[in-house]
Order: sequence, then C-alpha cells, then structure tokens
Amino acid sequence: MSDAARPSPARETEPKTAIGRFFDSDLWWSFSHSPLVIIAAIVTVVMIFSAVFAPLVAPCNPFDLAQLDLMDSLKPPAWLEGGDPRYIFGTDDQGRDIFSTILYGARISLLVGFLSVILAMLIGVTVGLIAGYTGGLTDTILMRIADVQLTFPAILIALLVDGVMRGLLPPEMHEEVAIYVLVLAIALSSWVQYARTVRSSALVERTKEYVQAAQVIGLPAPLILFRHILPNVMGPVLVIATIQLALAIIIEATLSFLGVGVPPTSPSLGTLIRIGNDYLFSGEWWITVFPGLALIILVLAVNLLGDWLRDALNPKLR
Repeated sequence: MSDAARPSPARETEPKTAIGRFFDSDLWWSFSHSPLVIIAAIVTVVMIFSAVFAPLVAPCNPFDLAQLDLMDSLKPPAWLEGGDPRYIFGTDDQGRDIFSTILYGARISLLVGFLSVILAMLIGVTVGLIAGYTGGLTDTILMRIADVQLTFPAILIALLVDGVMRGLLPPEMHEEVAIYVLVLAIALSSWVQYARTVRSSALVERTKEYVQAAQVIGLPAPLILFRHILPNVMGPVLVIATIQLALAIIIEATLSFLGVGVPPTSPSLGTLIRIGNDYLFSGEWWITVFPGLALIILVLAVNLLGDWLRDALNPKLR
C-alpha cells in the first residue's frame, strides 16, 4: 500500500488546561444554565469591584473634609425637586454624597466580612480536623464546646465578644482597633459550622487507605491533617464560607447599627443606615433607604451564589 493510501494515524488529543477543564465541568454547565445565578454573580462582582476601587469610581471622597460643603446638605435625589445632578442619590446632613458613601461604606462591610470569614474558617477547620482525626476525649470536649455555642444566637456572641474586648482595651484605642475587634467577634460567633462539617468529613477520611499509609510510613499528625486530609474536605468548607460571607455582612451591619461596630469616622453600610435612621421620619428618607437597598442587594446576591454552589457541589443532585 502506498503512503498516500495509508490511513493517517489518529491524532493524539492534547491535554486540556485547567481553564479548559473548568469550562467542560458540571460546575460551569450548572452556572451557565442558571440565569438568576449569572445575574447574582454579575451584581456581586460589580459591587465588590466598585467598593474596592471606590476612590476611582466614586464622584468624590465623602470623608475628605476639604470636599464637603454644608450648603449641599440634605439635598434630595437628583430626580426629585430640589435635587442636584452632582448627587444622584442626594446628600446627608453633612453634605456628603450618598452614592459615594455607599461605595466607601461597602468597602468596610466587605473587608470585615471577608476577614471574619477567613478567621472563622481557620479556627473552625483546625478544630474540626483535630476533633475528627484524634477522636476520643479531645473530640468530645471540642464538640461539646461547639454544642454550647450553638445554643446562643451569633449576634449575642458577637455582642459579648465585642463588649469584653472594649472593656479590656483603653478608651483611646477603641476606634483604632474597632475593625479588628469586630472581625474577631464575628469569627468567634461563626466558627462552629466549619468545625462540625470538617469533623464529619475527617471522621470518614481518617479510615481510608491513603491516611493509613501515611501513618504507617511515620508522617507526623499535623502533616497528615493539612497535606492529605484537608484538600479532601475543602468542598463543603467553600460552600459554608460563601453563605457565611452574607451572614457576616449582616452581623456587621447589625452591630454597627446598634453603635458597637465600626466608628463613624470610617462608617460601614450598617453605620450609614443608623445615621440615616435619625432623619427617616423628618422626610430625608434617602439617607437610610439607599444604603439599606445596597446592603440588601449585596447580601441577596451572595446568598444566591452560596445556595447555587451548595446545590452544584452536592453529588446527590447531579
């Protein structure tokens, strides 16, 4: 047979990149066929981008005294009578642009939310791995502590931690460390969900052959926990983290609304809502309504993403 008639060998398929495998995965298919989830993702990305780059997106810096003018205070939204086109959502009692304050306030809310979720994840995952892998008395003690904490609402625990820290610190340091205390308070009120989930997964993983092989060759327990078991229990943890982000933002807004959150000099969305609440019944409704709407939209979008991720990663629903 001539070379021309000889059939060409099958072309070997090139291995796909990580991005190619992602676009061929069930996760991407589920995302691309869920219009509501796509809208929630777009809203979340836009709000996070706008908050992170608030100095570039916002028309002005609402906390720069040199840019404020009391003559512009309490102006209604631009489409109402007496509104100013420069202030699309109106201004507050100090002449600050509401739209700009929302962007800068969202930065604080998202910062507290992300930091508290990361800290709660570190605490909960570590406790869950130790409890599930060690078992025995250690497991019993750690889980009973978690059970006791679950009997109290997260907001009460956050208030308790915040109050204790403020009592231990001198008054002149309160504003300087307010964000850090808030992050610690929220994290200590939400680590239990991570711990219980990781413990359940670790109880299953520790009986598998790869863990037993690692024990036989003499690997130390911390190395087995964080190099071998941890990667196999991170799926549920990421789902919990997404849902907990929305809850952390709500807790931060609640604490700030009650006056025990971030200081007024660097207000979050909760602080803005509290400030505007003083003017709600005097007719200046926009001061509290627009920050409240921004908080609702952000939390709703993150919650929708968390619910979708939970369902998409659930093998029983595939």
